Amino acid sequence: MDLTLISLFCVIDDFCQELLPQWNAILLEDTNKKRNKPSQMSTSEIMTIMIYFHKSNYRNFKMYYLHVIKGSMVKYFPNSVSYNRFVELMPSILLPLCFFIAAQGKTATGIYFVDSTILRVCHEKRASQNRVFKGLAKKSKSTMGWYYGFKLHIIVNDMRELMAFKMSKATTDDRVVLPKMAENLTGKIIGDKGYILMALP
Repeated sequence: MDLTLISLFCVIDDFCQELLPQWNAILLEDTNKKRNKPSQMSTSEIMTIMIYFHKSNYRNFKMYYLHVIKGSMVKYFPNSVSYNRFVELMPSILLPLCFFIAAQGKTATGIYFVDSTILRVCHEKRASQNRVFKGLAKKSKSTMGWYYGFKLHIIVNDMRELMAFKMSKATTDDRVVLPKMAENLTGKIIGDKGYILMALP
């Protein structure tokens, strides 16, 4: 029995029991929003799989889903859908997942670290063919070379707890998003040369 997985699911499911009724009520008010096809998997299950993947040694989510979720751990997810259907469901849990991460306990230690990383959508040579993120993703250059996608900015404390995160266009200067991310923090933020060591109010 995987107690870590079960504990994670219980925490997520308790959160969803409180959030989803309010969230669904908001969606129902939007008369122009198309109703999604009902899924046999719950939001809690999808979120659990997405988070638990990062605890595994897999680098490829498709292989993880097929070999683990549909294989060795299928008893925990008896209603798991096909991989293609799961990929279709992933966007539906993006906001609940962000709310869940933001709601987790954070310790104000006064010492924080900031950094950013690239979120590559596809190879830059195929950027013009990408329809999913057309008009949203941008082409930019990092220390690793040119890429097409977004940037993920994060702040953690010296206990490695996530304090804040933000996704931006690939062309966004790291320093532009820092003040908003750090507005509720007091102390010092340490970053690489792309940032300025600063005392927070």
